[in-house]
Amino acid sequence: MGSGVIVSTDGYILTNNHVVSQAGEIIVALHDGRKAKAKVIGTDPESDLAVIRIDLKNLPALPFKASPNQVGDVVLAIGNPFGVGQTVTQGIISALGRNGLGINTYEDFIQTDAAINPGNSGGALIDVAGNLVGINSAIYSRSGGSLGIGFAIPAKLAQQVMLEIIQHGQVVRGWLGVEVKQGDSNFSAGVGEVTAGVEIAGVVHGGPADEAGIQSGDIILTIDGQKVTDAGQLINRIGAIKPDSRVTVRLKRERRGIDIVVTVAKRPQADQRTEE
Repeated sequence: MGSGVIVSTDGYILTNNHVVSQAGEIIVALHDGRKAKAKVIGTDPESDLAVIRIDLKNLPALPFKASPNQVGDVVLAIGNPFGVGQTVTQGIISALGRNGLGINTYEDFIQTDAAINPGNSGGALIDVAGNLVGINSAIYSRSGGSLGIGFAIPAKLAQQVMLEIIQHGQVVRGWLGVEVKQGDSNFSAGVGEVTAGVEIAGVVHGGPADEAGIQSGDIILTIDGQKVTDAGQLINRIGAIKPDSRVTVRLKRERRGIDIVVTVAKRPQADQRTEE
């Protein structure tokens, strides 16, 4: 069992991919006691989001929060923890932009101390005005219950994924065709100089980076002038670029700065690749 968020009056519901991925049949139970079978519109395992739909009209829908979130903002987590029934817990936004957690390929989590437990996955994280802040997705726990470290997918990312799925049936992302080194993003670039960037561990033969001349050992510093300081940030930034777009990659090679223009390709499906 899991939770979901009604995001349109005609029955579209956002939830986590891991809530519905193994389901043979999906039954949605509303807070007013009604139940309806749901159809999977599409899923995005790499962000752990899914869109399903029920055939009911004039449903109440949560609006997406338009203004930026701030650490310390009060939030409420809504879901069905342990199957006990609809439950609301309160907390604050503890941190923003959490990535590198190894939960999803694309990570930009909101961290919150609002209690999130098994069964809350796919449920709403809202602000005190009732706007959707995020989709509750994961927790850090040694006991299986809430220890005050929960993670939600930001509403902005969830909305982008939802629209892609509804319009195209899948999420189309950009792909560079490189393997990146995880770990320290600070590299010595000469006496008294330290460069922050992402080191390339390998280049996919025939991929966009390979064709543009990027090599193993290069350190990517910026993408179209925007700094990249860790692997997660690089993956998110490239993923947000439309395929066939040309971008300028600033990199450091043997203590020299180089600008290379790369034509970004469409990211292959997860079962067709082994690299990030």
